[in-house]
Amino acid sequence: MNLLFRKMTLEDIPAVVELDQISFSLPWPERSFRYEVTGNPASRCWVAELDGRLVGMLVGWLLVDEIHVATIATHPDFRRQGIARSLLSYTLQRAADEGAQSSFLEVRESNLAAQEMYRQFGYEVAGRRKRYYKDNDEDAILMTLESLNKDRLFSDSGSAISKE
Repeated sequence: MNLLFRKMTLEDIPAVVELDQISFSLPWPERSFRYEVTGNPASRCWVAELDGRLVGMLVGWLLVDEIHVATIATHPDFRRQGIARSLLSYTLQRAADEGAQSSFLEVRESNLAAQEMYRQFGYEVAGRRKRYYKDNDEDAILMTLESLNKDRLFSDSGSAISKE
């Protein structure tokens, strides 16, 4: 498996939008990804490529000393192979390099697989946003990782390499 992490580019947007649309019932509009790549100085946008194919993406916002994971997805054909875990680990490590001390995210109450992955990183439930998701009024579970201690983060990103 030849997995590569790199910064998202404008050329990636069509594939990222397609991935977002097949992954979520409330996908982001294309203009949002364009803004994250070109206009938001807080954005940290990454993609995962496997043998040249875009198979994962993550958008995070570095806000003072916290990285907020805004969205993360893996193509359905490549789930359960550790790609999201490796991409999240990579992102948290890069954010720590930039001074982030903690991380925060929202996850659907029904997305138990994602919640379990986050718990494996040390994220803990910090609260709930009632009826956060407008497609079905599902609650969002707020999860916080209090310390981006690099020794605690997964250092094994499989055979992933980065190209920044």
